[in-house]
Amino acid sequence: MRTKITIVGAGFVGSTLAQRLAERDYADVVMYDIVPNMPQGKALDMLQAGPILGYDSLVVGTNDYADTANSDLVVITSGFPRKPGMSRDDLLRKNQEIVTQVVQEIIKYSPNCMLIVVTNPLDAMAQLAYHVSGFPRNRVVGMAGVLDTARFRTFIAQELNVSVRDVQAYVLGGHGDTMVPLARMCTVAGIPISQLLPAERIEQIIQRTRDGGAEIVNLLGTGSAYFAPSAAVLQMIDSIVLDKKMIMPCSAYLQGEYGIHNLFVGVPVKLGANGVEQIIELELTEGERALLQKSAAAVQELIQVMGI
Repeated sequence: MRTKITIVGAGFVGSTLAQRLAERDYADVVMYDIVPNMPQGKALDMLQAGPILGYDSLVVGTNDYADTANSDLVVITSGFPRKPGMSRDDLLRKNQEIVTQVVQEIIKYSPNCMLIVVTNPLDAMAQLAYHVSGFPRNRVVGMAGVLDTARFRTFIAQELNVSVRDVQAYVLGGHGDTMVPLARMCTVAGIPISQLLPAERIEQIIQRTRDGGAEIVNLLGTGSAYFAPSAAVLQMIDSIVLDKKMIMPCSAYLQGEYGIHNLFVGVPVKLGANGVEQIIELELTEGERALLQKSAAAVQELIQVMGI
């Protein structure tokens, strides 16, 4: 029995993820979107790549949630991007409406699925999905830290002219300006970056990581990143579907870990067949813990605006 994965939202992130999943060849993929015929067209195009690339994954596009029934895993990418003149609160409320409706429909047809939330503002939308679904906390997780960490690792590898595979790092906290790249724990082939780069250069790279999404938005002019975000979700799905039990930073529901209660915040978690199987508590310095608390407070503000 093949794993069934639904992607809600067949835009750039959703359709790129669908193609990456099809090429993995371990799951059948359903792409849902409200735009008539668009997901069907993209799905047919992906199916026709199968004979060339050698995958047998079934890819279906639909405008009907009934086609998502009995999904094992659902990725929510749908939502509004922030437009000129739109406040952060406006974006929050608009996407609150969308994610609420999506989750209500998804759990109607797939009550036993796991949810991966990608819609921004990410930590708040993960909290909303958890609230609406009523799922246990291991079955709702947000994609953020994997992407932010990948950006951090990329910039360090470029700075030192080394393979990205040799760079290990963690970015914790909310997905936004208050994220917490842990430079102290970053290593290159086991060597702390503090021995390889001056402190001021490390701080510049940290700031570029925080601005990573905005930098791409500014370069594109319209739209936002989708190659790296879809790759980040794929890594999470690999770990869940293949039960790899990889430890990676994700937005997870904390119940006292790191001194944070009843809130989705980015921390290292073990992802396996049961979803979030363990939250890993790193020993942080007072300064790092203060930054994480500040990031959590920013997420809490958004939760209060939504009234959940």
